[in-house]
Amino acid sequence: MRLLIVDHDAGLRQSVSLLLQEAGYDVVAEANPEQALRRAGAEAFDVVLCDSQFPDMDGLTFLRRYRVEGGQGLLIVLSDPGTEDGALAAVREGAYDCVRKPVRPDEVVLAVSKAAERERLRHEVEALRSSLGAGVVQDLVVCESRAMRDLLDLASRVARHNTPVLITGESGTGKEVLARAIHRMSPRNEGSFTVLNCATIPQQLLEVELFGHARGAFPGATADRPGLFELAHRGTLLLDEIVALPLDLQAKVLCVLAGGEVLRMGARDPKRVDVRIIATTARSVDQAVEQGELRAELLSRLNVVHLHIPPLRERPEDIPALLTHFARQAAQRLGHTVSVTPAALAALSNHSWPGNARELRSAVERAAVLGSGPLDVKDFAITNGGNGAHPHANASNGALDLKSQVEAVERQAIRKALDAAGGNRRQAATLLGISLRTLFYKMRRLPVR
Repeated sequence: MRLLIVDHDAGLRQSVSLLLQEAGYDVVAEANPEQALRRAGAEAFDVVLCDSQFPDMDGLTFLRRYRVEGGQGLLIVLSDPGTEDGALAAVREGAYDCVRKPVRPDEVVLAVSKAAERERLRHEVEALRSSLGAGVVQDLVVCESRAMRDLLDLASRVARHNTPVLITGESGTGKEVLARAIHRMSPRNEGSFTVLNCATIPQQLLEVELFGHARGAFPGATADRPGLFELAHRGTLLLDEIVALPLDLQAKVLCVLAGGEVLRMGARDPKRVDVRIIATTARSVDQAVEQGELRAELLSRLNVVHLHIPPLRERPEDIPALLTHFARQAAQRLGHTVSVTPAALAALSNHSWPGNARELRSAVERAAVLGSGPLDVKDFAITNGGNGAHPHANASNGALDLKSQVEAVERQAIRKALDAAGGNRRQAATLLGISLRTLFYKMRRLPVR
């Protein structure tokens, strides 16, 4: 068990160090809090004993910086006479215990032994979570390929820490699914998993969504409103399509990552938040930085751990497992068995799937709604070559009239979905894997009776 003692009193450092070394602990001592923070950033300590007041820093500031910079150990405040209020404030913000000076040997040994026992139990829980972690991830992220298995192993190891994570990959590869899996395996799994799609919220509303507002901040702000950072306290906040976030808000997110505080729009006093940030994007982050769409400093903060999900065309061995998974989901929703013929499986495995796993899921859902019996090649709008054309497209007068045949297939699919949904258009849109707005548009364009 490693301990770090941070106190400007040389005599106290020496006496407490000898006392705890005799009790069997591995002890390191520092006089300067800045040097101690640098050392804590480079080495892992289970317990940190910190003075309540340094010439240039108090114990509360040390605690905040220690946490923001990734420190995981329990902190015990050594309280000088007259600094009890500051020590109690540190305890309220997460310090494990407070020991008053002059330090009594039995009291400091008892405080450290209690903290050490708590850390031992925490390590055992993390080891158990790690051993179960890969299974939890693979319950959520279906795969067979070596590339994805290696990625999930890394995700399970990352999950136990609070460091930010950047997940990249083409649209439809399952970035949000992986982010949810990381949250599920993390010590924050009892907290909320909050998602903000930065590309779908109007820019003028994004600041309010993220940071909230105080009463009277603008016309119509009749009450205080917390933002997503506050709502995700002790949980995980997923910033989807981070590149779409305006540059001024990127700067504010960077401040939250650096200081652990948020300031509501129109408020004076910041609020402390404990949030794990996961960011995703389908864009090239390096290109976004070059084009001035993503702040390099923010990328540096988010890119502590970078998980890239390869497209489905680069891991066709995952298609059978995904197909089985989506067929099982479709069967549960529709209330009947959904199976696929070997010929269809071969065709699906050879398809390029430009929309990745999301496109495969929609294809299975449509086929399950419209087909009957085991689903064959004819039930899927694909060809073995993977170009996405329907396999029954025929030549007419020597030409391939693809548009009319695609429209005919869409018309038939919409009719069957409406029949299956009893005329309920919202449910029909869900069965087809499209939005209600898209369904209305297609019904007007085709038209569908």
